Amino acid sequence: MGMGRLYAERAVAERAAAVVLWDMDAAALEATRAELSARGARVLAQVIDVSSAQAVAEAALRVQAEVGTPDVVINNAGVVRGKPFWEHDPLTDTEFVIRVNVLGPMHVTRAFLPAMIAAGNEARILNVASASGLLSVPRMTVYTGSKWALIGWSDSLRLELKRAGHGHVRVTTLIPGYIKTGMFAGARAPLMTPLLEPAHVVDRAWAAMKAGRPRLMMPWTVALSGALRGLLPLPLWDWLAGRVFKVYSSMDAFTGRKPGS
Repeated sequence: MGMGRLYAERAVAERAAAVVLWDMDAAALEATRAELSARGARVLAQVIDVSSAQAVAEAALRVQAEVGTPDVVINNAGVVRGKPFWEHDPLTDTEFVIRVNVLGPMHVTRAFLPAMIAAGNEARILNVASASGLLSVPRMTVYTGSKWALIGWSDSLRLELKRAGHGHVRVTTLIPGYIKTGMFAGARAPLMTPLLEPAHVVDRAWAAMKAGRPRLMMPWTVALSGALRGLLPLPLWDWLAGRVFKVYSSMDAFTGRKPGS
């Protein structure tokens, strides 16, 4: 559902030879598979927990057996918890978020990357991060930490592939602000930073990924905020982010996605 569904629809629209869908929601997965298949697409849908290295490895073997080595891998799965760190449950909150947001993309990429390198074809990996991976955000400590880790890993992977002579596999890191998907329901957009429309984000991310662009930050205020945070003394940045841009209060009214939505 959500952004993942939009990426799959884009792949079908551009006549991908096959589209593989991974999700934990069996009902939503089947609904999307049926709809895309009705458009004439070849779709393989698998219920899988991407935070499990073993589950990912087993599912990847089936993908390679049935449809071959992928040319595009999109790491879009993500979860968020919006509350003070001391209220996080170590297992159901902290470990869960880290496993899905950080280990998930690593497991998925590791499962396919050796074959993508060996195939020698132009290939792409899109890792969906967040502006909170560049800026500290209160009431989102673990999510923020997970996205900082994802950005660091994703860009390091990009450099490793380039330095090793595997330039045919390119990595793009998407760093968006809040997106209107329901995942961040209740969050307030900072000053001059509108809530992003999912279709617009997918359009921009898809184009950046195909072009092999290393990084896409959107909207433009994400890059501006990151630059200011690096240049200004921390007390001044805290004042600007808290009092002017309202970054630090953006999660105060967060409710999140309701079950079943």
